[in-house]
Amino acid sequence: MSPLEQYAKQMPDRTAYRMVPSGQEVSWRELERRSRRCAAALLASGHRVGDGIAVLLENHVRYFEILWAAHRIGLYYTTISRHLKADEVRYILSDCNAKTVFCSAHTRGDLPAGALESMPLNRVLVDGQAKGFATYEEWLNQMPEDIELPDTTEGTDFSYSSGTTGLPKGIKRPLAGANSFFNTASDVRTCWKTFDSNTVYLSTAPFYHTAPVRWNMAVMRAGGTSILMERFDPLIALESIERYRVTHSQWVPTMFVRLLRLEAAERTRHDLSSLRYAVHAAAPCPVTVKEQMIDWWGPILYEYYSGTELVGRTSLSSEEWLAHKGSVGKPEFGQVHIVDESGRELGPGETGIVYFSGGSSFTYHNDPEKTRQVYNERGWATYGDIGHVDAAGFLYLSDRLSNTIVSGGVNIYPQEAENVLITHEAVADVAVIGVPNLEFGEEVKAVVQLRDPTRASDALAHELIALCRSRISNIKCPRSVDFVAALPRSETGKLLKRVVKAAYWPSDSRIAH
Repeated sequence: MSPLEQYAKQMPDRTAYRMVPSGQEVSWRELERRSRRCAAALLASGHRVGDGIAVLLENHVRYFEILWAAHRIGLYYTTISRHLKADEVRYILSDCNAKTVFCSAHTRGDLPAGALESMPLNRVLVDGQAKGFATYEEWLNQMPEDIELPDTTEGTDFSYSSGTTGLPKGIKRPLAGANSFFNTASDVRTCWKTFDSNTVYLSTAPFYHTAPVRWNMAVMRAGGTSILMERFDPLIALESIERYRVTHSQWVPTMFVRLLRLEAAERTRHDLSSLRYAVHAAAPCPVTVKEQMIDWWGPILYEYYSGTELVGRTSLSSEEWLAHKGSVGKPEFGQVHIVDESGRELGPGETGIVYFSGGSSFTYHNDPEKTRQVYNERGWATYGDIGHVDAAGFLYLSDRLSNTIVSGGVNIYPQEAENVLITHEAVADVAVIGVPNLEFGEEVKAVVQLRDPTRASDALAHELIALCRSRISNIKCPRSVDFVAALPRSETGKLLKRVVKAAYWPSDSRIAH
């Protein structure tokens, strides 16, 4: 018996998930019945175990019933960002070999006419009607509610990387054992990974990202309730924690920044006492931001460092972080190695490329060359980050390898300057990059988005540079500051530096990788 069947019998009217702020609710009975019919319709459309579907939706009430349908009959499900361009969407659909794509009137309208219609796959529209698309409710209603599903292995996600340094890369794993990330807590650092029927999880991010997919599916597998934000809003997040007695949540640092910038009265008027685990990942968290969050919420912050490829993972609790500020933790499995550019392993305190050994292996779908670039000659794998370990074995990240600025032969990691600049009260967001310099090859520039764009001035630029120079070595500080209306970030909080750099470098330069 599948988990959905079990919960539909045990607690049919209890909420499986709830959308906020719209308030749409889906009970276990409804989720079981609708995902069953969707699964049956997929089988009737010719899908078999190991085939794939794709989901191109906003944070939609039907999102997870579609994923559960695929999960129940052994299919791979690929979730696609609605912010990708048509060529990127078509690339992923083709690369993952999806037989069916689900989209909405909204996401279909984001693409040029005919972008999906010309592709050889089944197309299902979850709301509205369009030529060349099956209407979702009619498609479901072809199937009786009590139709039997075959007993198969479970399906799982077929995820694509965020594509911050080029086209997204697919990571496809064997179906067997692919859903074992959660409910495997082994110590205080990983206690947040165990869910049960009392879990209430606040999902703050776009559903297409790997973490929301895996977290929400795991919570529902355990019989817990997901509170699904249709878009992130700091006040709605706090209101949801209080109203629904949220126990678990996941965040990215930019969300913490927005929470901390609420007025004190707004921050303190909500009862957050139910919240036991506030987990964050996906991007570096400035030390001052995390200190303020722990002061506010208490030692319930847990951090992990990993990637869709799952070649390794580190994590740590608030108590551990307070003793090792700035760290992303110790390995949960395997071993961390710091390696220089010549392949020599470095000791504690020395900065180099972060590699993992003893983790799971993977390949990028249809791209053996990119797979080869991840592994070194010893079989260790990297996410492409720079960092060091301390004497106690805690890992600290300096920056992405691809973000490294080389000025006069010196490696500069812009994350340090970014962590300083974001603390200025005028700064809403910042990217520190290397730009061309005839003498030194590159020089450091800060590209800044202000909270109030009218404050942009030479005087403020000099003030920001001076702030940096008061905190870190001058060589790491920007020599110039540009003000922009907005910086490009994915909805999961990742800064798209490749896009920022493109304005300063020729198209045939080193950034076009």
